[in-house]
Amino acid sequence: MSNGDKLRSSSSSHFVAGLGSGILSAVLLQPADLLKTRVQQSGSASLLSTIREISQGPRPLKQLWRGTLPSTLRTGIGSALYFTSLNALRQHVARSNLLQSSGQIRPSNRSAGYSSSSLPKLSNLANLTTGAIARASVGFVMMPITVIKVRYESNYYTYRSIRHAVTSILRHEGLKGFFTGFGATALRDAPYAGLYIVIYEQCKRRLSALRQVAPTSLSTPIPGEMTGSMSASINFLSGVLAAGLATAITNPFDAVKTRLQIMPGKYGNLVRAGRRMLKEEGVRSLFDGLGLRMARKAMSSALAWTVYEELIRRAEQRSRKSQSLI
Repeated sequence: MSNGDKLRSSSSSHFVAGLGSGILSAVLLQPADLLKTRVQQSGSASLLSTIREISQGPRPLKQLWRGTLPSTLRTGIGSALYFTSLNALRQHVARSNLLQSSGQIRPSNRSAGYSSSSLPKLSNLANLTTGAIARASVGFVMMPITVIKVRYESNYYTYRSIRHAVTSILRHEGLKGFFTGFGATALRDAPYAGLYIVIYEQCKRRLSALRQVAPTSLSTPIPGEMTGSMSASINFLSGVLAAGLATAITNPFDAVKTRLQIMPGKYGNLVRAGRRMLKEEGVRSLFDGLGLRMARKAMSSALAWTVYEELIRRAEQRSRKSQSLI
């Protein structure tokens, strides 16, 4: 394996880049996440009435960032684990002779032409599969903090701290309480992640082609090389488009998941919750919070992936320069 291949498979670089991008997006976009949870939990409250209720309460600005700590832990660590595992899966697939012979891998950047990314180029099926597996696996690991995050954002609970939330859930629901709604979460996150990567990679490829640029070199600048600002712009726009489409498709599972995690006693399980929501509130209940979730996911996913890819690109540039000096 070449030095470049070793650098691209460095788990620590992907972990740090994922952690940084996740924390940044979680802190900046926490108000949108909180508003989405409040709208979904009731099934009748509108966005404007929810904002009005918070603004008329004590310390409204602080309330908008309620749950930031568990959200940051979940998104920061979750993003770090997700990007690390996703990179490992994609690198493994990229090195697989079986998949190469079956056409599941596209040529690398240098042979395929221009690109805003140095990540492996896989087929739509390979992107869909690796994204879904990585997200579902990380989702299970992060499920306890996800449950705490959602309940923090809800106004049904008055947890004073993360420790209080943990002890309260253990006392009233046991260990299974930390995994409430995992089925709905997996059905939301796995398809979302797979679809996101497929659409994201297609958008990047087409937007890069529109720019008519030459192949990107991560070692030294060359005439026609895509600049950092151009690649970041393409990655961000691709992330917005991919997140918007994937979010709209998977929103029903998000709505069910929120109800299950906030009111497990009332809704029971995935199937019962879905049936009850449809019976009592109609199809509209499955799309509660869609606008907020689309806006929030579009910005968070685009920001996280753009920051992640830029950090990886710069890390590889520095590493290649240091290798050339040896």
